[in-house]
Amino acid sequence: MSPIIKLKYFFEKHGFHVSSRLADKLGMRASNVRLFFIYITFVTAGLWFGVYLTLAFWIRLKDLIRGKRTSVFDL
Repeated sequence: MSPIIKLKYFFEKHGFHVSSRLADKLGMRASNVRLFFIYITFVTAGLWFGVYLTLAFWIRLKDLIRGKRTSVFDL
């Protein structure tokens, strides 16, 4: 077995154990805990993408409102 496949099996075996331990501690099902982590991942990624779009809009708006000054050398 290649080392990459062994590493994959190791993380699959021990990674799911973390969610099941947390679910046992909270009294929930492990699948709900995993689903919560997936949703939180998408929310945090989407949040920063929204911040990026807002800042890009503000910079574009600032450039449109503030007029460009003509250079002295254009006279």
